Amino acid sequence: MTQADLPELTPLTPGTASEAGATDVYGSLDPAALRHPDSLKWTAFPEGVIPLWVADMDYPVAPPILDALHDRLTRGLGYPQLPGDPLLNAALRERLASHGLTDLPPEGVAFLPGVVPGIYASVAGLTRPGDPVLSMTPVYHPFHLAVTEQGRRVAAAPLREPEGTGARWEIDWAALETAAQGCGLLLLCHPHNPTGRVWDAAELARLRDFVLERGLYVMSDELHAELRFTSQPFEAFAADPRVRARTVTLTGPAKAYNTAGLGIGAMVGHDPELVRRVRAAAGGLMGHPSALSVTAWQAALRAGGPWLAETVAYLRGNRDVLGAFLAARLPWVRCALPQATYLAWLDLRAHPRAGDIQQFLLDEARIAVHNGPVFAPGELGARYQGFVRLNFATSRPLLIEALERMADALGETISA
Repeated sequence: MTQADLPELTPLTPGTASEAGATDVYGSLDPAALRHPDSLKWTAFPEGVIPLWVADMDYPVAPPILDALHDRLTRGLGYPQLPGDPLLNAALRERLASHGLTDLPPEGVAFLPGVVPGIYASVAGLTRPGDPVLSMTPVYHPFHLAVTEQGRRVAAAPLREPEGTGARWEIDWAALETAAQGCGLLLLCHPHNPTGRVWDAAELARLRDFVLERGLYVMSDELHAELRFTSQPFEAFAADPRVRARTVTLTGPAKAYNTAGLGIGAMVGHDPELVRRVRAAAGGLMGHPSALSVTAWQAALRAGGPWLAETVAYLRGNRDVLGAFLAARLPWVRCALPQATYLAWLDLRAHPRAGDIQQFLLDEARIAVHNGPVFAPGELGARYQGFVRLNFATSRPLLIEALERMADALGETISA
């Protein structure tokens, strides 16, 4: 099957950018060039394997970021503005205001070496050893690692699985109520990794009520907020003033601008004491962002908008190709197409090899994906055996080749 053989793709949302500017560059990616020795994604598996696992994109870095980095190297590389670069601080506040995070106090932004350290710091600063910490599974695995590796317990509330065509992953409110007993902290992933859900206004309102009724603190990881396939504005969890004093929001450029190798993030909150408390929990164990990472994020916020819009449009096209391919060639595979992120959560539990599906796809299809059990702690991981997370942020020809390999290996029909 070629791209021309696929059913017509879902049109882009009115008002969004065309993918035309990205097609020539992204559509002709060379696997040999991608497999350079600095790439974890492309060197973790043998040559010939198409890597669709770890969450970074195969696309070149935005030219404004590269230009800014080249310019920065003409100056000294001594300590950057360790208290927080004022230019980056101002640009970030402007972007966060568009998400509803207005009126941040002067000490409401703390820069970090990445978002994951902020997850760990939130657990360390807002809970005590032995405490249960509330989270909704499946979820990005540092959520539960930050809990278990620091001597806390995961209080997991599994999401409700989609049922029927067009259904989506939903919050299971009864499960959340049960799991919340004794908890003081909710770890929220918004947009959600790995399902790609963007929690809507009604869900956010109900979740805020839930948090307030139980006196929970919230760590909201909003790292994927810029990678949405809708023209609707993004609503941060702390956009509602009622929950601002109880929420720390984590963000960074790594996913939207494909700069995971330049570690930087930010912890944002409307209560300066809460921000200090969480940041202080890590103390000197947490480093500071590098000079180059600060420069890269500045450039992204200042001039990276057109590149990001074209990239998101191309990703949406890839998402729609994936959906069309599954419908046409693998109709038994269940997948609620993501509303955000470049990650698809595929349900392959109907396959006879569901028990070792990741290894099966690696051996038989020569594609590498993330295994479902990774996205829940301990024994709960077994609930997601047979699921895989697939990263579609690659060229469309490579994505189609990978899907063809998958179809050939899995079989287009499954016997009852």
